[in-house]
Amino acid sequence: MIEVRPGGRRRIDRVLAPDYTEGVERLPLAAVRALRDEAAQEETDLSYLRRLLHARIDIVRAEQERRTSGGSAVVDQLATILASNAVGPATGLGRYQTQEPSRAEAHRRHVEALVSDVDLSDVSALSDDKLDLALRVFVAEESSVSTRRREVQAVVDLLNAEIAGRYQSGSASVDELLAAERGWPANPGRTKDQPTG
Repeated sequence: MIEVRPGGRRRIDRVLAPDYTEGVERLPLAAVRALRDEAAQEETDLSYLRRLLHARIDIVRAEQERRTSGGSAVVDQLATILASNAVGPATGLGRYQTQEPSRAEAHRRHVEALVSDVDLSDVSALSDDKLDLALRVFVAEESSVSTRRREVQAVVDLLNAEIAGRYQSGSASVDELLAAERGWPANPGRTKDQPTG
């Protein structure tokens, strides 16, 4: 289960802390964007972890289905299963994520450690009981990850709304954003094509 530790040092602990967005309306735009980017990275990592779990759930279910209906071996379905759970940039709830997961190997180890003595590289060798156990554990973990992901998405949405509101109200401008991204000081008298000397 994905626990959030009050006062913890992990990114998820910070992003889901009750005070993470406290007073965000008084922060400079750059600070709001930094908070949003950190939360968006956590969303990317949770999405990656969720897809790893989905792949394992699909593998176990495919083997259970094969045993029930006598379908094709799971190894013949692996390409399709893995393609449907691709680990590139994810979409979900209308989102397109451009970041890569920052802790991919740690997430893989976490998922592999969830069920001891269960090697999904040869699911046909597992007993029915081990398959059932693996499915229950993976589904419970996926539910926990999905819950945390929705909580993080709410934080990202709040910060995006704050940023968008500043552009709508005119308290932030695209020129300032471009200047910040290029490392230029904000200067209304300078055009974006004029670097400072």
